[in-house]
Amino acid sequence: MTEKNVRWGILGTGGIAGTFATDLPLVPGAELAAVGSRTTAAATAFAERHGFARAHGSWAELAADPDVDVIYVATPHAFHYDAALACLAGGKAVLCEKPMTLDLASSTRLVREATERGVFLMEAMWMRCNPAIRRIVELIADGAIGEVTNVQADFGLQGPFEATHRLRDPALGGGALLDLGVYPLNLAHLILGPPAAVHGWARLTPEGVDDNTGMLLGYTSGAVAALTCSLVGETRNAASITGTRGRIDLPPGFFVPRSFTLSRVGAEPEEITHPFEGSGYQYEAAEVQRCLAEGLLESPLMPHATTLELMRQMDELRSQIGVTYPQTSTS
Repeated sequence: MTEKNVRWGILGTGGIAGTFATDLPLVPGAELAAVGSRTTAAATAFAERHGFARAHGSWAELAADPDVDVIYVATPHAFHYDAALACLAGGKAVLCEKPMTLDLASSTRLVREATERGVFLMEAMWMRCNPAIRRIVELIADGAIGEVTNVQADFGLQGPFEATHRLRDPALGGGALLDLGVYPLNLAHLILGPPAAVHGWARLTPEGVDDNTGMLLGYTSGAVAALTCSLVGETRNAASITGTRGRIDLPPGFFVPRSFTLSRVGAEPEEITHPFEGSGYQYEAAEVQRCLAEGLLESPLMPHATTLELMRQMDELRSQIGVTYPQTSTS
């Protein structure tokens, strides 16, 4: 794929699919090939709005399109497993929105399917592809703030949400943890790796999903991560990474930062900026295209092992706070 365009398909026509489609033309070599939805009308309207060449009235048609190389799965996450599985069965590379699925068991099956078929699969954790986040990782690796001892991050949306909203529906994988908590958990994992201990507490809605959740992670190094996610109030949505010789502060919107502040012991705080166009989804699309060009089956920025480790953490947290989903095997 180094000498031709990468032909993109999008499965789903909701808000995140539209944002991704708007950013996709910012990626050199990205071709807007096809859209798939459960109805021809929805697919056609989306294709016309965003300039895709073809519209398919079913997921199966998109997965079978011979002129599509990679499919971005943009459905609500309760449908990720079936959608991604259909695409993999069609031999298509897959970029699947986060979380990969609702539980570790189904994510493991998807990874196994992709591996056995020799097809690329990546969870769309766009934060890990963000230039500012990647620079932070480099600075920490170079010892800019010493040994990391603490990560704090929060992500909260202003409620209340109606009882009929997808965020409160167990059948749709509702709750703060999978929609929002996945970001603080990813940041902590990116900086500190897998924790030795995970502790969670949450308030549950009448429907049985979490709407105000706290997570405390402990590491063998002695480091800790204090993380929260909420559907009942807009928190700062910021993050802080503290080390023995300094601190890095990410502003509100820490999961898609344009800048951050580096404070070192004995020096004035330094504002580091990484401006970019669009909404930031183009960076994960560019990473997919890079991997395909190099013949990789997974991205080193979001490898399969990381996806599975984070799903394991969320399974454990759901078990502790008492959130279950009817279509999973995980309690």
